[in-house]
Amino acid sequence: MTIKLTIEIGESDLKHFRRAMRKAKQSVRSADDDQIIRAADEIFQQLNKSRLPGFVKHRLSRLQDMVLMVQDEDWSLPEKEKNRVMAALAYFCDPEDLIPDDIPALGFLDDAIMVELVLQELRHENEAYTDFREFRDSYHKRYKGSRDKASREERLAKKRAQLHARMRRRKQRDREGAQRSSQPSPLW
Repeated sequence: MTIKLTIEIGESDLKHFRRAMRKAKQSVRSADDDQIIRAADEIFQQLNKSRLPGFVKHRLSRLQDMVLMVQDEDWSLPEKEKNRVMAALAYFCDPEDLIPDDIPALGFLDDAIMVELVLQELRHENEAYTDFREFRDSYHKRYKGSRDKASREERLAKKRAQLHARMRRRKQRDREGAQRSSQPSPLW
């Protein structure tokens, strides 16, 4: 049996997460990306061995996808978006975040909420990256006669540019829509 739990996070609740995200962003400035990614990978390995609630495991796998996005040299995530992902990873790596991680079952609740908030805000980046990976993975099937490295790089660069432009257009559209509505302001 599963139970669906819906949590409404209002503007006052978001203040707590914004404060935590600012702290995480500051730690990103003082740490190097490789350190944060190594720390996140260590935590992923530890957590994958432990018994976690399903809602945390699901979000953990989504966070691992974000690590792949940051590390993917073919994708070349723009710096602004990369910094936002790194801040989310830094938050996740902090054992003393809003709810200390060593509290059984609930310790990663705030991490799961933060990951969900970050995923919502980075949904266009995630969608574009998913489309890029699918394009790259199926490249050899589509271009059997053109397997040389230069052609591959050229096609990947063209697709990456198209997807980055789409990502920026969609983010701009969302910002304009949020200004016209009463949506809460983003984490960043």
